[in-house]
Amino acid sequence: MANVTTIDTPHGPPIQVGSDQPLLLIGGPCALESEEIVRTVAGTMQEICAKLGISYVFKASYDKANRTSLESFRGPGIEKGLEVLGRLRSEFGIPVVSDVHLPSEAAIAAEVLDVLQIPAFLCRQTDILSAASATGKVINLKKGQFVSPWDMENAVSKIRKSGSSEVMLVERGSSYGYNNLVVDMRSLPVMSSFNCPVIFDATHSVQLPGGAGGSSGGQREFIAPLTRAAIAAGIDGLFMEIHPQPEQALCDGPNSMPLDDMEKFLRSMLRVREAVTKEV
Repeated sequence: MANVTTIDTPHGPPIQVGSDQPLLLIGGPCALESEEIVRTVAGTMQEICAKLGISYVFKASYDKANRTSLESFRGPGIEKGLEVLGRLRSEFGIPVVSDVHLPSEAAIAAEVLDVLQIPAFLCRQTDILSAASATGKVINLKKGQFVSPWDMENAVSKIRKSGSSEVMLVERGSSYGYNNLVVDMRSLPVMSSFNCPVIFDATHSVQLPGGAGGSSGGQREFIAPLTRAAIAAGIDGLFMEIHPQPEQALCDGPNSMPLDDMEKFLRSMLRVREAVTKEV
């Protein structure tokens, strides 16, 4: 769907993301919980993706600075969180990504992370985009729920003019009234026209922001149909929040995908991708 972005790996050849490349999965728990959960998800998904020929990058946030309530779980923080991600990266040999919320965090996070993720709420903030780009790392930029897909070209330009040419754009739905999101599939080819790989956030797209009062709700049953549509539209990768027991997750459980369902889910999506590729 787009040109190719290169993600370095701890061991082995880099990952190529984009046109005519294997599907990318960026996935893991919403926030870093216990190290046991992190290792379980990373190890299981690494094995599944290797079996299916999918490129894999582990994701978990060391801090979720945009939670609905002050009492909501945010994660262990940057220092401890990067320690956990660093160990995971070294032991499993997989690239890692986490959210960066402040310009002052970018250089510190870049010492451990292979990809820096800019949260949707910060997609227009020049200082964080410039600071992340100045590290030279790949930037995974989420489209804000309040931003049109064509307006993301300006955000991409900020990054490219600040040091990094490696940008991936993530579609995660658009605000539709209160506490609801919809996905406009037109946004996928629009953002691809900026010469960036386009990633579909399959789990945040079914989120109901603030829909559970003090936290966000979600409609997990719509993950599969929306993802099939996005795959058919030609996306280059998926972003997914994955948890062994979503009902007990400390963050975004209602829209997280159960770990046990992932292999069957990915096999189904690969069949859709193969069918679309044959038609083209």
